Amino acid sequence: MSTTGATADPLAALGALPGVAESVESVRKAVDRVYGHRIMRRRSNAVTSEAALRAARGSAALSGADWALEEVRRRSDFGVDGDARVVGAALRLTAEAGQLLSIWRQSPLRVLARLHLVAAATGGDEVGRPRRAGERVDEPMVEVELPDADEVSARLEGLAELVVAGSAAPALVTAAVVHGELLALRPFTSCNGLVARAAERIVLIGSGLDPKAICPAEVGHAELGRASYLAALDGYVSGTPEGMAAWIAHCGRAVELGVRESTAVCEALQRGAA
Repeated sequence: MSTTGATADPLAALGALPGVAESVESVRKAVDRVYGHRIMRRRSNAVTSEAALRAARGSAALSGADWALEEVRRRSDFGVDGDARVVGAALRLTAEAGQLLSIWRQSPLRVLARLHLVAAATGGDEVGRPRRAGERVDEPMVEVELPDADEVSARLEGLAELVVAGSAAPALVTAAVVHGELLALRPFTSCNGLVARAAERIVLIGSGLDPKAICPAEVGHAELGRASYLAALDGYVSGTPEGMAAWIAHCGRAVELGVRESTAVCEALQRGAA
């Protein structure tokens, strides 16, 4: 996303695109409904914990490790093979996101570096910093054109400036742009999809839209499917108003599906079945 132009608040300008306001309103109503559920008054911590587990499962699935929820719940060995490492990284990121909310608005690049460190969980020199010229990116699930290291650096700085400056844009718009920009850039040598979805999570929670982290967009992204996810990302990368609006709407639908998932958890807790 270009951060230059006629408007001083490009995120707010995206909020004015056709169809975006409707997506924002639909998400807000869905979130309000689940927060109003009677179980939230007594067992919100249980809903938050379950939402985090399901969020991690969904994010891992989009990165190629599509495990059943009960498999994620019962396993404790997350370093055995490729899929296990992906699921372990997603679980760590989901837990870590809530610890970084206070830092995000002041230093988003520091948060992104931390997220990559947590996800990669190795001691390599390439971990926790943007990739350099010539470094290979291991992100087989995302096939859009890869920007070079100089463009990555400039656009990361621009994204950080937008976050620090703040915006009148709705939380959904900001979260979608952060998510889309990180996927488009793939600033790290690995784990970019996982980091992008964790960053979206941070924005949705820290903005106040979902302060208890019970509306896991990752669940919705996984339910909508990888093909739909990547098609929507193509729209973001195109930079056209229609493409950007379609990506934001896709992210909005993902949040709504996350709300539906947590509503089902609330109903199960109310029945004493979970």
